[in-house]
Amino acid sequence: MLIGYARCSSSADDEQGQRDQLRVLGVGGDSIHVDHGLTGTDRPRPGLTAALSALSARDTLVVTSLDRVARSVADLSAIATDLQARDVLLMFDGTVHDPREPIGRTVFAMLSTTFAEFESGLIRLRTMEGNARRKAAGGFAGRKPRLNPAQQSELYELHKAGHSVAELTKRFNLSQPGLYKYLAREKTRRNAPTSPADH
Repeated sequence: MLIGYARCSSSADDEQGQRDQLRVLGVGGDSIHVDHGLTGTDRPRPGLTAALSALSARDTLVVTSLDRVARSVADLSAIATDLQARDVLLMFDGTVHDPREPIGRTVFAMLSTTFAEFESGLIRLRTMEGNARRKAAGGFAGRKPRLNPAQQSELYELHKAGHSVAELTKRFNLSQPGLYKYLAREKTRRNAPTSPADH
């Protein structure tokens, strides 16, 4: 069974064009599901939900192109993974890809894994570049410590004096793991050997 999906702009011409193309590909008019709006990552897509729900094993999801089914590489990866797990075929650009066949398996692997890894790599690179620029400009690359050295020392002394963990986490606005992290840092600092220049 062929189930069609179209993600259209608000233009009536765009929707009609999508419907016409899906019919040419063999999808019946009552098996076409449509969503409107090409922007917004959090926009609900009841049409896509309906199309995916209508698919059973060995059915085919038909779209005119990949950019009409997914809004991002991660989105495409999730959809492709779902289709492959359910043994559903995918047709885009007029070609059917069967997850049971060698070429189809390769295509699904690319959609569900390779592209997602590529996007993740780009995000990591952009983050690294941003941190490098901030560091070069004198900014702090990464999260600013919640406690400064004086507060860390005070925390350590109060804990050593017998103040409870609950009291200290509230006083310094820390989580329990965060409190132990600062205690460990201060203990390491105090136990570190000092050089003559420190005296």
